[in-house]
Amino acid sequence: MQHKILIVDDHLVVREGLKLLIETSDKYVIVGEAENGRTAIELVQKLKPDVILMDLYMPVMSGLEAIKEIRRTNPAIPVIILTTYNEDQLMTEGIEAGAKGYLLKDTSLENLFESLDSAIRGETMLQPEITERIQNYKTKLLKEQSKAKITLTPKEMTILQAVAHGSTSKEIAYDIGIAERTVKSKLTSIYNKLGVDSRTEAVVVAIQSGIIHL
Repeated sequence: MQHKILIVDDHLVVREGLKLLIETSDKYVIVGEAENGRTAIELVQKLKPDVILMDLYMPVMSGLEAIKEIRRTNPAIPVIILTTYNEDQLMTEGIEAGAKGYLLKDTSLENLFESLDSAIRGETMLQPEITERIQNYKTKLLKEQSKAKITLTPKEMTILQAVAHGSTSKEIAYDIGIAERTVKSKLTSIYNKLGVDSRTEAVVVAIQSGIIHL
């Protein structure tokens, strides 16, 4: 039995090229083509393909919007993103939208077929380098979000940076020209904002959140 594939891309040449490549295998048949996300959604209802190859940037409706709608109305039909856009944010958004794979258009035919097979089995297949990039992007995003939630004053930042470099309260007070008790008061404020109880914890949390850098 041949698996039915729907190709969604706004470039006719790309669609024709994919059709020629994919149909070199007797496992697949192209049952439809769409030039935008809106048409893709209509064809999904009509054709019920086994898997969809989806570009991202298209007129009328983008690939990401189409994936979300298809996942809502036809969750059993897997979508693989096939695009020229080599961007960490798009990769992350595409997979989180429900895509079963993310391929660049210069991928090998072997990778394409492996991704199709995997998607039809209900599995998510990502190349190791794409998985790593998504994980790194998410980590970076979490750090930025954590940093945004914590607001230290310029003086608190100066004190925390000095603490990270091993300075004592007395040394910090001397260096920036304030009383030692003021330094200790500022440290208490820093601890409260970071949710910690010690200098070491403050430095660790600040580094992990991207607030300071050694």
